[in-house]
Amino acid sequence: MVGNLAAAVAANRFGLGARPGDLERIKDDPRGALRAQLSGSAPIVHNEALSDSASILARAADLRADRRESRRDKAPAVQDASSNTGDAAMLPEAVQKLSALFRSHYVDEAVFRLQTAVSSERSFIERLVHFWSNHFAVSVDKLSVLGVAGAYEREAIRPHVLGSFKELLLAAEQHPAMLLYLDNFQSVGPNSAAARVRERRSARGEADKQKLGINENLAREILELHTLGVDGGYTQTDVTEFAKVITGWSIGGGEGRLRGGDPGRFYFRAALHEPGPRNLLGRQYGEQGVEQGEAVLNDLARSPATARHVATKLARHFIADEPTSPAIERLTRAFLDSGGDLPSVYRALIDEREAWAKPLAKFKTPSDYIYSSYRALALPVPEGAKALAPFELLGQRTYAPGSPAGWPDRSVDWDGSSSVLKRLEWADQVGQRMGSLTDASERAAQALGDVASEHTRTALKHAESGSQALTLFLASPEFMRR
Repeated sequence: MVGNLAAAVAANRFGLGARPGDLERIKDDPRGALRAQLSGSAPIVHNEALSDSASILARAADLRADRRESRRDKAPAVQDASSNTGDAAMLPEAVQKLSALFRSHYVDEAVFRLQTAVSSERSFIERLVHFWSNHFAVSVDKLSVLGVAGAYEREAIRPHVLGSFKELLLAAEQHPAMLLYLDNFQSVGPNSAAARVRERRSARGEADKQKLGINENLAREILELHTLGVDGGYTQTDVTEFAKVITGWSIGGGEGRLRGGDPGRFYFRAALHEPGPRNLLGRQYGEQGVEQGEAVLNDLARSPATARHVATKLARHFIADEPTSPAIERLTRAFLDSGGDLPSVYRALIDEREAWAKPLAKFKTPSDYIYSSYRALALPVPEGAKALAPFELLGQRTYAPGSPAGWPDRSVDWDGSSSVLKRLEWADQVGQRMGSLTDASERAAQALGDVASEHTRTALKHAESGSQALTLFLASPEFMRR
């Protein structure tokens, strides 16, 4: 595959879509253009209006503390049953303030993500950022994650996409967004210091309304989704043992047993940690506090099962919905031979013949469709929440996969008739707005190159209006795929 055909694959399959001039710029060496994007560190995007996750969570903690203080101040003045009603009436107001805080940060982050995707000169890297953010998924369907999902991507994912899988894994699992999403920040070992304190209080008849116990969510998802994969050879006993290993992986700030540490930052709470060595996946890990969990992650990052699981997901994303076993095996070998060095795996992916064999092998997700439309048409990104409306309309709200498994990555998950109809509706809206300002035939040539079929080119030339032509371009089978 040579010329514009390979350039279209490089820009649209590996990247987030071709902008005017991109195909011409890379057509002589599309693979080399992709390799060049891997040089240096990942692009660190800056926006002074965005806050770090620690600041956001510290502010949220202040709001909760204000609520508790307000309720304590009011309680002595109300002596009858109406006091319960008064306190309860305050709760929605506090939740509304917290939701407003998180919503504001969410909108800023999601809009900035769109702006970065549309303007990036290294859109292969941007696609990798999005891929890994989806691999280590958190979802804003959970209120506590709403304000920090974007910061999580900037702080844990982006800096490590051109590093090692081990570093990326550790950064993702120790980020407050992950600990909040999968409820590990309050996980308590049954023989921990905190559990023993509770037992003594219970023996004295002192009430303690808070439940203490191990939460297995994070441990299970690390094994099943982030590393070994569902067929990776672990057992339920391994999940339980791993959950004990990462008790105490928490977030700084708070009251009671959650005191200590910098508010909003990862903090190891020794009092919550289950003491003693743990047997996990055929190995014993000594009692080392936070290092015990980090040692397990190091071993998981080097596991052949992890290499194959990661290779399969990369192959599915960049090659085909059902990648061949030889292609997966070659990527797996690149992972293992390099010790999990991610750029080495990406270069193997670029070199993989099957990644270039079928130019339109992948059906675009709604986000891909939106990003590539903005890039192809050089559309300006609207301000505020208005910019996010297309993602809501097409069914892929930013940072909201709805489960730890992340968004699906196969055509069957996105090419249903109702989903395609929504794309056509949006394409028509864009056509009506931009058609008189844009030459659809020229845009198609710039975005699709030789991938555009004769049928599509003819339809654009014979469209009744510029608006109709632009709608036909965005609705064409070639533009729907990558």
